[in-house]
Amino acid sequence: MSNILSSKANRLFIILAGLFITNALVAEMIGTKLFSVEGVLGLDTFDWSILGTKNIGLTMTAGVIIWPVVFIMTDIINEYFGKKGVRFLSILTVVLILFAFIAIFIAIHVTPDQWWQYESGNLGSGPKISDMQGAFARVFGQGLWIIIGSIVAFLIGQLLDVRVFHAIKKRTGEKHIWLRATGSTLVSQLIDSFIVLFIAFYIGADWGIGKVVAIGLVNFIYKSVIAIILTPFLYLGHFIIDQYLGQELSEKLKLEATKL
Repeated sequence: MSNILSSKANRLFIILAGLFITNALVAEMIGTKLFSVEGVLGLDTFDWSILGTKNIGLTMTAGVIIWPVVFIMTDIINEYFGKKGVRFLSILTVVLILFAFIAIFIAIHVTPDQWWQYESGNLGSGPKISDMQGAFARVFGQGLWIIIGSIVAFLIGQLLDVRVFHAIKKRTGEKHIWLRATGSTLVSQLIDSFIVLFIAFYIGADWGIGKVVAIGLVNFIYKSVIAIILTPFLYLGHFIIDQYLGQELSEKLKLEATKL
């Protein structure tokens, strides 16, 4: 174990893997809450009409709050550990998400204690809840099609991201970090934004294809804007890691990453 942790490259991969997996798991758990971007910004609710779908505003799942971490982590893992690193972590993350949903399913369906279900929700300074079991199931329970859609979209998006990233890097070399990072993100999120909605709500519910495309387009625009805004933080992340690894090890990892 000491030999594993003595390597800066190994420690970096463990840290990045922990952030990557934790971010994905938390995004899945908090994704059941919807919030208004206009409300957060103190603006009036937008009333757009897109492809015949009316009353579309900037309503997002809470999972997009920590989505920027995915953008930065995916790029950094791509940069220093290559396709195999991203592919390994993406598959591992999907397995762990499935494990988490199985654990949650069991937790929801075990028989609740009567005191916890009807009395514990009335204690403390928070709002009173008359049925803790119902609230627990409502918050943590997700429909099967939503689970399938989010997992499929995540896996396809990550695998596509790494391929586009390295395709751009082969043409630009070490220059233009912003181009390969943002370019790969825009392509992968274009696919991701529509896959999750198509599976979860077109196949799994009664949404029309126009509504799927309209809301998917709004989500994609939001993620694109965030990706562009975060570009300076991406460079900051690279700078910190390069300082931690040292020039020689940093360049070695980047060179090996292009061959993996």
